[in-house]
Amino acid sequence: MPETAPGADGLDGDTPAPGAPTAAPRRRTMGPVLLGAAVAGALLAVSGDRPWLDVEGAPEPTEGSGQQVATGFDLALRNPAVTALALVALAALGVVLVTRGRVRRVVAVLALLAAAGTAVAVGSGWLRTPDRVAEQTTGTPLQDAATSWTLWAWTALPAAALLLAACAVAVRDVRRWPEMGRRYDAPTSRSGAAAGAVGTAPAAPTTPPAERSSLDLWKAMDEGQDPTDTPRH
Repeated sequence: MPETAPGADGLDGDTPAPGAPTAAPRRRTMGPVLLGAAVAGALLAVSGDRPWLDVEGAPEPTEGSGQQVATGFDLALRNPAVTALALVALAALGVVLVTRGRVRRVVAVLALLAAAGTAVAVGSGWLRTPDRVAEQTTGTPLQDAATSWTLWAWTALPAAALLLAACAVAVRDVRRWPEMGRRYDAPTSRSGAAAGAVGTAPAAPTTPPAERSSLDLWKAMDEGQDPTDTPRH
């Protein structure tokens, strides 16, 4: 029987492992996931601090308005929990970029939990904002005013879904994402490598300075050696 050329059957050492075809695409999810999460988190952080309901005839909140408007009706239109949880998810994903190993996976799970909390807060906002507004307008001329959802409320729905999906993919693929190089570590973490480098430094020259050329002297100085050091026998 004719011999099969190395690699023809796909079993040679250069052939990727069976799991490699799926590993490479998962490595490439890092950019899209982080970008999508950043966009969704930013939209949620802003929308949580904006009114979710338009109340017909309600005065526009302005700086210097009365204390009752600042802490009552105006705040009833907003959902600060959405902003807070979205910022937590974004912060956790930022930590993912600068960590490695098990710590990285734990932080990714924290980001997923914060994203899930954000989705719950968005749903709660849609359910509870009308009731909060009704409580604040009871007995006022705005009690029977018509209301409608604002663009910020509608934006929060797809943004929460996108953030949750991005964090879920991050938890699944984070072990295959590229990690930050060790050159960015603290100096103490590189002390072992530096010590090893010192231990393998070239030996001091054995030729007396008088017998060495100027080029040799400059080369020795560049390597950190003392060209005037004459070995003792």
